Amino acid sequence: MLVTTVAGKAGLHKRNLHQGRYDFERLVKALPALEKHVVLNPKGEQTIRFDDPTAVKLLNRALLAEHYSVTQWDIPQGYLCPPIPGRADYIHRLAELLLNEAPKLNHSLVKALDIGVGANCIYPIVGASQYGWEVIGSDVDPISVDNSNQIAQNNAVLTGKVACRLQSDSRHFFKSIIEPNEFYDVTTCNPPFHASLEEAQQGTERKLNNLNAHKAKRGQVKVEKGTQTKASKPTLNFGGQKAELWCPGGEAAFVKNMAFESREFATQVLWFTTLISKKDNVRWLRKNLEKAGAKEAVIVEMSQGQKISRFVAWSFKDKAERAKWLAVKSN
Repeated sequence: MLVTTVAGKAGLHKRNLHQGRYDFERLVKALPALEKHVVLNPKGEQTIRFDDPTAVKLLNRALLAEHYSVTQWDIPQGYLCPPIPGRADYIHRLAELLLNEAPKLNHSLVKALDIGVGANCIYPIVGASQYGWEVIGSDVDPISVDNSNQIAQNNAVLTGKVACRLQSDSRHFFKSIIEPNEFYDVTTCNPPFHASLEEAQQGTERKLNNLNAHKAKRGQVKVEKGTQTKASKPTLNFGGQKAELWCPGGEAAFVKNMAFESREFATQVLWFTTLISKKDNVRWLRKNLEKAGAKEAVIVEMSQGQKISRFVAWSFKDKAERAKWLAVKSN
């Protein structure tokens, strides 16, 4: 199996709309409800309290309205509210993977499958609004599927481009979702990180402890009008349900099972991909992809500040076969 590593350049992808600091003046115009949550940091720069779930959700609503023309967006209480810039980077770098193989690719002909779409529908939103991709999302949680379908149906930019399906068997990824004679150019996935509810809760506590330490180091955040915010115990700002945060065996078991099941859909998908949060799991996935018979794998690193993340893409087609596949989708 041929394996290629694409080192991540510092910062977000050049096509990512979220370069630099958030422009809160623009965002407040897009969503006036955000204004009362805008505060000043010790440098006098506008920001929000990222330990406040309401403020984080309103920030996402404003970003989606301003940059993606998605004005009707909400998630049920307790569901994952992800940071959009990093999510968007996955899609932009995946698009670049396709463009490297087909520079004249017509993106409006690309069809993508998002495994574990969640209630937020972020990956389909970015793929459909930025590239014109047709995106099918799947999830084991019916509330997530219903909510993402509502988002797709209530925003014109997503109409006819995004639809979500319920995965009725949590042991599977592609079975019962990819239909006979249905073909996808790419799949995406953000796997559950943790192996148990206890591990997920410990992860949450670490995040909150780190947040408290960071706040103590930088000093008290001031409210925009000059008064200080009250100190309060932070809560988890991004939320998350069981299927979003943990699964038996954690990320390692999840991606192994995905690798072997993907083999059964080798003729129907050009590139399978998944995010990998734990670096050690990259080698683990490579080993299992080799066993599954993948012909090529690409490890794409993404660098945002001090954080380095990555996704792994794999194909059961060689370079010539992939070129033939993409030729019919190129201008």
